[in-house]
Amino acid sequence: MFNQLTNLTTLDLSHNNFSGNIPQSFDSLTSLKALYLQNNKFSGTIDVLADLPLIDLNVENNQFTGWVPDKLKGINNLQTSGNSFNNGPAPPPPPSPPSPPPSQRAPIPSTDGNNSPAEDAGKGKHSKLGGGAVAGIVICLLVVGALVAFLVIKRKSWRLSRGQDPEQNEPLSPLASGLKQMKSIKIISTIGKEELQKTVSMSLKPPTKIDLHKSFDGSDTSSKSITRKVSLSSITIPAYTVADLQVATGSFSPDSLIGEGSFGRVYRAKFSDQKVLAVKKINFSAFSSHPSDLFIELVANISRLNHQNLAELAGYSSEHGQCLLAYEFHRNGSLHDFLHMKDEHSKPLSWNNRVKIALGSARALEYLHETCSPSMVHKNFKSSNILLDSELNPHLSDSGFTDLIPNQEFQESDENSGYRAPEVSMSGQYSLKSDVYSFGVVMLELLTGQKPFDRTRPRPEQSLVRWATPQLHDIDALDQMVDPALQGLYPSKSLSRFADAIALCVQPEPEFRPPMSEVVQSLVRLVQRASMARTHESHSRRHGESGGDYEF
Repeated sequence: MFNQLTNLTTLDLSHNNFSGNIPQSFDSLTSLKALYLQNNKFSGTIDVLADLPLIDLNVENNQFTGWVPDKLKGINNLQTSGNSFNNGPAPPPPPSPPSPPPSQRAPIPSTDGNNSPAEDAGKGKHSKLGGGAVAGIVICLLVVGALVAFLVIKRKSWRLSRGQDPEQNEPLSPLASGLKQMKSIKIISTIGKEELQKTVSMSLKPPTKIDLHKSFDGSDTSSKSITRKVSLSSITIPAYTVADLQVATGSFSPDSLIGEGSFGRVYRAKFSDQKVLAVKKINFSAFSSHPSDLFIELVANISRLNHQNLAELAGYSSEHGQCLLAYEFHRNGSLHDFLHMKDEHSKPLSWNNRVKIALGSARALEYLHETCSPSMVHKNFKSSNILLDSELNPHLSDSGFTDLIPNQEFQESDENSGYRAPEVSMSGQYSLKSDVYSFGVVMLELLTGQKPFDRTRPRPEQSLVRWATPQLHDIDALDQMVDPALQGLYPSKSLSRFADAIALCVQPEPEFRPPMSEVVQSLVRLVQRASMARTHESHSRRHGESGGDYEF
């Protein structure tokens, strides 16, 4: 396939799920300077690339074996990690087979007819054995040749009967069968001083390990098609270059680092027009069963989410194998920061703001669970994923792509264990109701100001749910466990109703937990009652009656 591309200078086959050996026709790419094969399933050796004039080679995250040829080790930009290359010196090439000694060579028949009887007898026997072997080989070759010719003719006739030209539809050797999808591969060819942009349509094998249509609540949908492919033209958010994001983040410097979450690090990016974004650098290498060639579909999924309480995706970049998501930046940080990273200058959240944050976060989950089709399980609902804007409105982050990550990836840290529903700890399977449980834990954080799991506390109090749940219906105990930062500035009735909602959400059995729409309604009623109480209080004051301050 590559025999005619002798002027090709750049070839990018990355993130395509290719498998098999590198085609031998690569040795025809005599002008190739840059080759990108990362994040595929290529196997075998890379010896065929040894004589190419490469200055940029990326073969990361494949299944290559053997040794990296010495000629390639001199490339300045050589990336080979994520393979099974041998680190020791390459073995010397095998020696050529020695020529047989003269005594074992076939005798040359004499033409003078003067051989002795002994010589004739010996020669006749040797000639008879050699002739039999040669005849057998010739017969085998003829039979094999006939079979091959027959198969080739049948294959060509079958292709022609389907309207295909076998000369124009020759696939790469790694893609010999099971080819269903079409994808564009970018090829840049330089002829003289001109650059020619070509797009080659190539059949691609769909991923076999990942069902992209798997139900978000974990139900089995193996019968659904997984051949859907996302077009870049369907993504309406801006695509940034890696160079732009590097400049905006100071080359992703530690000074720009905001934090590190379950999927990678987040950096503050400030652009020349003074716009500020939060750039999440997705670390797909930690999840071998979900390679980054799904990143474009991930971007499409997230960009379709539209709710005022979800973090807004403002752009992305997929250049050079990078997976970067750019979100709107919220200067107030996360709810976790407000509750658990206090200092002498920190202003505590009021009870009103805590109820507002709970209601907005509940509406975000309600949207994912009951508006999105199919329903979407968040799987990673926690206070550090609730971002607060300048007016302390909540914006839920990490929505839309947790279905691409194995459940087990979230089950390691103490922080995550505090949010995990009991059934998740047992089976590792998330559901809509496990999100409801996690939401109840966040409500407990808002109520108490404590972390979901804290090893620094006495053992009976380390797990927030185990410690707090028995006290939620005891009004005296409830007052004792309220966040001291509130300094008693909350209405008892509102506190009691808030605790009632928590108790329902953190039920041990998932079937007894309410859907998020019911949780939203209970919080809405709480706010409405508080509003009515404030109206009544205002009316009473106008008529000279006394009354206390009402809040949510």
